[in-house]
Amino acid sequence: MTSLVLDNSITAAWCFEDQSTPYTEAVLQAVIDGAEAVVPVVWRLEVANVLLVAERRKKIAPEKSARFTEDLRQFTITVDIDGLDLVFGHVLEHARLHQRSAYDASYLELAHRRGLALATKDEPLQKAAEALGITLFQP
Repeated sequence: MTSLVLDNSITAAWCFEDQSTPYTEAVLQAVIDGAEAVVPVVWRLEVANVLLVAERRKKIAPEKSARFTEDLRQFTITVDIDGLDLVFGHVLEHARLHQRSAYDASYLELAHRRGLALATKDEPLQKAAEALGITLFQP
């Protein structure tokens, strides 16, 4: 089975058509087809925050947010809790070294530790991943 680290930039694109790209759709199809998505603990909070901000800006109704989160539950998305023990170590180091947020660095740390490809549409995060020798997911 294929496994990948799923960045929130991809997840958000699944909800909002204006963020969708052929790449984000291909990642979605890979997950639908059975690829295991692995995410850091912060992922759920990031997804919830994106939805809440969109609701406040009247870009999405709460009912659509609820449907979207229900849809996400249908996928094989594994939350990696082991990364919590590494926040003050490797995550912080990656954030400093690559000038990324701690949130972004948690995706880098997870992909690096597990040897998984990273699925992201965030260009600075892609560059940081490449600098660390992390493969970018290619559907």
